[in-house]
Amino acid sequence: MTSAEFSHKLRVYIEDTDAGGIVYYVNYLKFMERARTEFMRSLGYGKDHIFSSNLMFVVRDVAVSYSLPARLDDELEVTAEIARVRGAGIVFHQCVRRGAEELARGEVTVACVDRVLVKPRRLPPEMVARLQLHKQVEA
Repeated sequence: MTSAEFSHKLRVYIEDTDAGGIVYYVNYLKFMERARTEFMRSLGYGKDHIFSSNLMFVVRDVAVSYSLPARLDDELEVTAEIARVRGAGIVFHQCVRRGAEELARGEVTVACVDRVLVKPRRLPPEMVARLQLHKQVEA
């Protein structure tokens, strides 16, 4: 884990699985959403702050690759790392792990929109500055 990588632990519950006790594929997106939300909250951008700033984040693009299945009662670690911050968007690299095993990896682009108009708007400058401090180092 790099210093820019945020980590969120969670447990797989029966509601997350299919009839065979394996996590249903779309639930990995929910796990990633929770990690991004907790990451933003840790930076001071919880829902109260976002809404009071007339902002909202919406997923614009998502790509996920699945490697191994998670199962009922597994303890997972879901990471969120900022890859890029531009204009009205943030690109996150995310990973779902069980111990040392990588189960799924994704790239999620979120767009900042005006909460009332639901139209793209630039990220506030102070948010950009804080997010840049937590951006992964490009190799």
